[in-house]
Amino acid sequence: MSSDAPRLAPLNGKARQLVVLVHGYGADGADLLSLGQHWQQALPDAAFASPNAPTQVPGAPGYQWFPLRTLDANDVIPGAASAAPGLEAFLEAELKAQNVAPENLVLVGFSQGAMMALYVGLRRKVPPAAILAFSGQLPGLIPQPAPGGHYPPVFISHGDSDNVVPPQLMFLAMGAMQQVGITPDWHLARGVAHGIDPESLELAGQFLLKALANRP
Repeated sequence: MSSDAPRLAPLNGKARQLVVLVHGYGADGADLLSLGQHWQQALPDAAFASPNAPTQVPGAPGYQWFPLRTLDANDVIPGAASAAPGLEAFLEAELKAQNVAPENLVLVGFSQGAMMALYVGLRRKVPPAAILAFSGQLPGLIPQPAPGGHYPPVFISHGDSDNVVPPQLMFLAMGAMQQVGITPDWHLARGVAHGIDPESLELAGQFLLKALANRP
């Protein structure tokens, strides 16, 4: 994975949190950087990074975390598993470069990027401060946390008119999370297709502020 991801430096000069933005299928890192620009004033101690996925979509200019033929678990789960080490390596390198503790990491994903944020974030040895997943789905079963560990807080949002990733997948994800003791914050955006509307963005920002309050 390329290390030349679009980035936003913390407004206060020194990073205390790292927010990694994980783009969707066929997009690139620059696609989600506007989320960081929207949240930057409220999170002046946060550095933002938005890496490109590792491979280009065949015949298209954008990138993919893994080939996405269908939303069937038989495609999505092995795909997310195959892409996870590359994203993990980026996270570790970026945390080190910014000198940010791993517990102050935030993962934000859209669509295929939401799948990756949930897959990687729920499996990290040191849980992130938060996971935010827009218009995605949960890839596979949620593993038990490490001994003495815990699950991170999760925010999920989906448009009720999404004809790319059906909104029913959000409710399936919520059910799976609740079975292991995660109570996610969630939002169903009325009249919204495959995208992030202003209300979802505002609610996500409020969730982020709460999750990062009183972090070390």
